[in-house]
Amino acid sequence: MAYFLVSVSNKINLELCKKYGLAGFTNSINGVWTFSEIQEGDYISFLYGAKVNNLYKVKAKEAIKDAIDLPPWEPITFKMSGITYYFPFRLHLSPIRSLSESLVRTEFAYVAENLLLRGGYRKTHFQADQTTLQSVSQLGELYNDTIEKLELKKYETFLPRFAKSNTSPPEVFRFTEIILQGAIRQHLSDVENLTTFVYQIGVDTLDTHKLDVLGEKALSEGHIDIMIKEAVPIGLARKIIIEVKTGLAKLQDVGQLSVYMDELGNECIAGILIAKDFSKKVLQEAQSKSIHAFSYRLGIMENHAPVTFNELKRDLQLIKVT
Repeated sequence: MAYFLVSVSNKINLELCKKYGLAGFTNSINGVWTFSEIQEGDYISFLYGAKVNNLYKVKAKEAIKDAIDLPPWEPITFKMSGITYYFPFRLHLSPIRSLSESLVRTEFAYVAENLLLRGGYRKTHFQADQTTLQSVSQLGELYNDTIEKLELKKYETFLPRFAKSNTSPPEVFRFTEIILQGAIRQHLSDVENLTTFVYQIGVDTLDTHKLDVLGEKALSEGHIDIMIKEAVPIGLARKIIIEVKTGLAKLQDVGQLSVYMDELGNECIAGILIAKDFSKKVLQEAQSKSIHAFSYRLGIMENHAPVTFNELKRDLQLIKVT
């Protein structure tokens, strides 16, 4: 169970989202990334105009074929590129709480820091921690308005897939680093997988049942791909940070991760670099900086046939490199 703030591009789209209890994402790599990241049973709020709007639980997901002319959102064409974006990726939402709260509230500090360090939204969604979700669950009031049902003509759905080549969005996208990040985050969100992973790096002081596994976290020196932290820290706020690369690990990846570890200080109890493979030189450099190296294995991608996000997750293996 995760909690996300979903960015909305304009007020009209926000009102349509609220009216029909829907969230929509574009026919782009960021759109399919968001659609893949957010699972049924997760929680979301809408983020617009530096305000957090309502709390919903995701009850269903669907990707719609030939959705360019389907309501409720109008397609968007960018003048510079001439590219038209529309909304095939959709979440059906159950409203829980009605609220419209400023992002500057202390309850939203985790997400607000991300926004501040990024210099603005420039992202489709932000994952918040469990503390933020607990706070939002006490803001505003229980939702008591009526959600209208959006009537659509007969349509077909599809499962988005990923491939190394021969892509045809929105049905097949190129397998990229952000998709790998999402698959690893969800893999580690399973307590059994997380327990095995943490055991391999020799960390036995954390209760894996009480950890948040979070997506991108902004720092002054860059962006952590995945951060594992205590959901309810007491006295200490211990963290494990992970840098993810789809290809071969490089010396600069080790250096960047080391910078993140230094910025977080003593509460960062481990830094981990996950990549396709490691040269001897890079592995030695990682070891010299007390960084753990893991290779990922996705044998399913070697078949060259497009695969779904869930197939990626099921096939994913993380192997400690020594």
